[in-house]
Amino acid sequence: MTVIRVLIADDEPLMRAGIKAILGTADDIELVAEAGDGREAVRIALERRVDVAVLDIRMPRMDGLAAARELRSVAPAVRVVVLTTFGEDDNIVRALSDGAAGFLLKDSAPEELLRAVRAVHVGEAYLSPMVTSRVVGMVAHAGQPRRQEAKRQVEGLTEREVEVLALLGLGMSNADVGQRLHMSEATVKTYVSRLLAKLGLTNRVQAALLARDAGLAG
Repeated sequence: MTVIRVLIADDEPLMRAGIKAILGTADDIELVAEAGDGREAVRIALERRVDVAVLDIRMPRMDGLAAARELRSVAPAVRVVVLTTFGEDDNIVRALSDGAAGFLLKDSAPEELLRAVRAVHVGEAYLSPMVTSRVVGMVAHAGQPRRQEAKRQVEGLTEREVEVLALLGLGMSNADVGQRLHMSEATVKTYVSRLLAKLGLTNRVQAALLARDAGLAG
């Protein structure tokens, strides 16, 4: 069994204790370090082998969004889940743009945190249901220039790549995409990696948003 090594960063000791207790209920997750601010989180991630970083947005010295952006630059293998009390649209957009693969509200059910950690560790994305509805709403109101740019970006994709991208836009996992397109999960993973590189994207959340902007996901 693969054990996921997790770092949590929150300036509130009580909140860190709560997250630690939730993670402690999973046999496949190990808490390897705690940090009280974003700068300390980045430092620890560079010193320790960390698979997933769970970051609060509002922290001193360096907030969670800045830390996510820094980790994307200096430790791109570390997957980031952003945790916050507030689901403001600009925070969601910034988090996804800065490379976060997961976005949860602090009032989410404990099981959601475990699902998010597991999902981002294998390259999937995880947004809490409320956040997902906000993202869909933002895409629905995307301006014409943004939609045109998205359509231009996908013009160079092969037919199969377009099919995979469209299913990512529907929020499907690699296993779901493979089942729909009759491909192995490993093949789907290869296609997703190729799409991200080809489109200049950081993660599958950004790919899903692009698919929706381009009108591929209905």
